[in-house]
Amino acid sequence: MANKKPRNGYASLAKRINLFPQGAPPGELLFRILSVLFSEKEAALLALLPLRPFTAAAAARLWKLPEAGATALLEDLASRGMILDMETEGGRIFTMPPPMAGFFEFSMMRVGGRYDQRLLAELYHQYLNVEEDFVRELFAGGETQLGRVFVGEKALAERPAAPGTISVLDHERASEVARTATHRGVGTCYCRHKMSRLGKACGAPMEICLTFNGVADSLVRHGVARGVDEAECLDLLSEAEERGLVQFGENVRESVSFICNCCGCCCEALLAAKRFALLKPVATTAYLPAVDQSACPGCGKCVEACPVESMALVSASDPRDPRRKKARVDESTCLGCGVCVRACPKAALSLARRGERIVTPVNSAHRAVLMAIERGKRQNLVFDNQALASHRAMAAVLGAVLRLPPAKRLMASRQMKSVYLDRLLSKREYVRREG
Repeated sequence: MANKKPRNGYASLAKRINLFPQGAPPGELLFRILSVLFSEKEAALLALLPLRPFTAAAAARLWKLPEAGATALLEDLASRGMILDMETEGGRIFTMPPPMAGFFEFSMMRVGGRYDQRLLAELYHQYLNVEEDFVRELFAGGETQLGRVFVGEKALAERPAAPGTISVLDHERASEVARTATHRGVGTCYCRHKMSRLGKACGAPMEICLTFNGVADSLVRHGVARGVDEAECLDLLSEAEERGLVQFGENVRESVSFICNCCGCCCEALLAAKRFALLKPVATTAYLPAVDQSACPGCGKCVEACPVESMALVSASDPRDPRRKKARVDESTCLGCGVCVRACPKAALSLARRGERIVTPVNSAHRAVLMAIERGKRQNLVFDNQALASHRAMAAVLGAVLRLPPAKRLMASRQMKSVYLDRLLSKREYVRREG
């Protein structure tokens, strides 16, 4: 029997990446991207890392390297934005981010970095904008989404549907994220940078991609992003609102790690919102624009401003003026960002609460749990150390459990649920055990 051809480092890394709830469909195009970002040796080593945070000592054991050598490699990867490192009470820990939101963006956030960014722009554009598999899987693979839209605070303040009746929650405000963050950073917008390399970028600001908390700390220390204080961060958010950009960030209530300021022509999330509108690829705000039909001039300014084509002009059915138009919102695709509200010259648009409740995951661990369950990858978050045969075996067992009919799956997994959540959410316990 002929020996099977060994898997190369890039194929192994692609398999490891796809253990994430948000993965990346493997294939020649992905392998080409990975070959620009990593050497094959680096890819093979990264493929052995667990999904959850780990210490340098744990990486050294997995890689069979001295701890000093493993630390040096991790620090080099962190300097390129491929690994994130954070200081905790238990010491320094590392984690490899997913492709998006993660190392795809970080490779383009620092202009003049260590990569051939023109080549990356071409590869990313083909992989994300021309082919559909990656974006469909990333944004439309389940009910729980990676990112959510923040409501336009100026739109709410200037034109509420009924003064005094709308109380915006703290987690719905981008400004609250900026005020409460432990660290803040700003970097080059991945989406517009990519499009600029292809000669297709719009005129929206380039240096306006914001990161927060532990992610910002790592990116700023390694020069991938520039550190900013609260005042500058709030100024950038205000500038984005004035320019009609949508504030799109991590879909969590606590410890938000990023907020992008997105246009409808360059940005991946909003392009996905248009391409896969019926699949609801982006978590919306809790608001919808309300049209005052008597005040609407039918000018179309709101239609021009809407980044996802949810506004349209229709006949006003006015017998005195058959040509008169009025604005109409498609509530099934509207993000509730409020950009259209501020674009209306006659104050005929305002924001009102949606009828349906919008549920935002508590934190990144909660979101990862929900995404993994919906995408059939829950077992990867529990038994995620692919260098250990016992972890691979248990992942296979749990995968089989998840393929059972719902009733039997519930019975089989009931005893594992509490253990699973404890193991996933207890970072401190994990670091003590693994590092």
